[in-house]
Amino acid sequence: MASPNESELSNPPQDTISAVHFSANGHFLLVSSWDSVVRLYDAKANTLQGQYRHPMGVLDCCFADVGFCYSGGLDSTVRGFDFNTNTDVTLGQHDDTIKCIKYCNELGVLLTGSWDKTIQIWDPRQRQRVSVVQQPDKVYAMGLSGESLVVGTANRRVWIWDLRNMSYAQQRRESSLKFQTRCLETFPNKQGYALGSIEGRVAIEYMDPSPEVQKQRYAFKCHRVKDATNNTEFIYPLHSIAFHEEYNTFATGGGDGFVNIWDGFNKKRLCQFHKYPSSISALSFSNDGSLLAIASSYMREDGEKSHPGDSIFIRKVADNEVKPNTKPK
Repeated sequence: MASPNESELSNPPQDTISAVHFSANGHFLLVSSWDSVVRLYDAKANTLQGQYRHPMGVLDCCFADVGFCYSGGLDSTVRGFDFNTNTDVTLGQHDDTIKCIKYCNELGVLLTGSWDKTIQIWDPRQRQRVSVVQQPDKVYAMGLSGESLVVGTANRRVWIWDLRNMSYAQQRRESSLKFQTRCLETFPNKQGYALGSIEGRVAIEYMDPSPEVQKQRYAFKCHRVKDATNNTEFIYPLHSIAFHEEYNTFATGGGDGFVNIWDGFNKKRLCQFHKYPSSISALSFSNDGSLLAIASSYMREDGEKSHPGDSIFIRKVADNEVKPNTKPK
């Protein structure tokens, strides 16, 4: 059940929700799912505005503008769709599953990351591929910060690219987390990124490679539940990270079914929401920070079993939940 300051979207996906993304303007929410469908909702009105289908599960989607989006997934095809005219376009193909997709407003290009170990850059206006950039391994996560692209791959590699010159990686790093990268999101202030792993940890990293700045990086545990009866700790994977644009605070969602809000700069948790019916598979703040989309969707952490249906909750965010506690010294 949703709490009083939440509503549950009608007509939810019918299989695991892979991504939720708010539009840059307004309160339209783009949702992709393993049920092969990409859906567009008006989150405030709680209405389904339109949808289109891939032949296989969709793993990510993004807006180019309010009415036009891109998506990719298990069919390895880069699709575009115009909800205003209900027309679609195919830009091209990867050699394997497309895991991540981002649109760079500054350069007007589309970026797709795949398990074929490449990032591909597309010119949507010409409907063609611009370049194919080899990555160290399968792409698991991407974060876009202006003209900088942060890519997390298999084997805990993190490469940082400048989209204006993709002939070489600006920085080649190894994740400070000991286990597989699951999610990655860049700071709104463009100074760094947060990295999440399957072991329920978050790493706060900074772009500037200077030793002085790198001293500020740190990692912390989250999404762990202790059983007081036998003092056992259950560790859950971290599935999603979403930043609040105004405050630079961020939400994390994990396999424990909880959403936590963090003040990364002051190294403290601001709050934890109630437990949701299933794993938190995806999160997205609206651009004005007033809403948080929360996808509750079983991620098969415990294998195939009976589980709650897939749901999307729209939470009205209170300032005291996301605003850092700045007290005078």
